[in-house]
Amino acid sequence: MRMSIPPKEMLAITLRYLASGCSLTDLFFTYRIGVSTASIIVQTTTERIWQCLAKLHFPEATQENWLNIAANFKRSANFPLCLGAIDGKHVRIQNFPNEGSMNFNYKKYHSVVLLAVADFDYKFSFVDVGGYGKDCDSNILKQSCGIY
Repeated sequence: MRMSIPPKEMLAITLRYLASGCSLTDLFFTYRIGVSTASIIVQTTTERIWQCLAKLHFPEATQENWLNIAANFKRSANFPLCLGAIDGKHVRIQNFPNEGSMNFNYKKYHSVVLLAVADFDYKFSFVDVGGYGKDCDSNILKQSCGIY
């Protein structure tokens, strides 16, 4: 009978994966767990971390919050009606076999896009992780906000 992996070890596996950039195969050798098990652990643990931390660090998008951001941008940078500074970053990935070209970008490699909006105080007010490499920043923002 297999023993379940305790939450403390799941967190250690996930943090090692995120901090070191090692592969899932490396986790297999280090922790003696299957590659598919390591993949599931990393995915579920990062989702749980996001669920816990998003509530603390990303307040609900209310009209009051957006008006506050706009007022502070006007005051601190003389940018009226500005809701944030936006940018995206392509993160190079190895495309899976038979995955197609959705992640193939204009820089001629496969990537996923990390998109973020920062407020007047350099704090993230919005993030989107995992956009297709072929998409530009504006398309990812439209899809994330449901503007289509």
